Amino acid sequence: MMKKYPFLLIPAVLLSACSSDFVEEERKTESYEDRKYRGMGKAMGEDVFVFGGARKRNAEDGVLGVNSHLWRASLDVLSFMPITSADPFGGVILTDWYSPHGTDNERFKVNVYILDRQLRSDGIKVSIFRQVRQGQHWKDIPVDQEMMTNMENTILIRARGYHAKKS
Repeated sequence: MMKKYPFLLIPAVLLSACSSDFVEEERKTESYEDRKYRGMGKAMGEDVFVFGGARKRNAEDGVLGVNSHLWRASLDVLSFMPITSADPFGGVILTDWYSPHGTDNERFKVNVYILDRQLRSDGIKVSIFRQVRQGQHWKDIPVDQEMMTNMENTILIRARGYHAKKS
């Protein structure tokens, strides 16, 4: 059999010569913070960001990939909703469906995209989704653009307040 397929032998020999000692040595020299963020990579979106790959964490500067005031303000404004995903390096916050108190036949979902490291009015994009129950099924209902703009403005006002406190 090996006389027919000698090309299979070469990769097998090369692969068996590889050792994981180098990887273990590299991990021993990592700082606690590096190990923590390496472990958080998948959960925090380092390789699950859908739109062209997430920004990698810059260990040298230790900052978020987006404006920290917009990030904090967005989380504060959405704190009443269940957060399903929050990627501080890619600037994406996704909520789960939320029904306002006393309203079982209507629910909302919000996606926030922080687009810039600067505190600017065009540095944030909010998408709101609304559904109404009809029988056993949920039906998508269009959301007024004004509602999304109002949420963006609420986040911007809170972010400017954080910026003013810092200065």
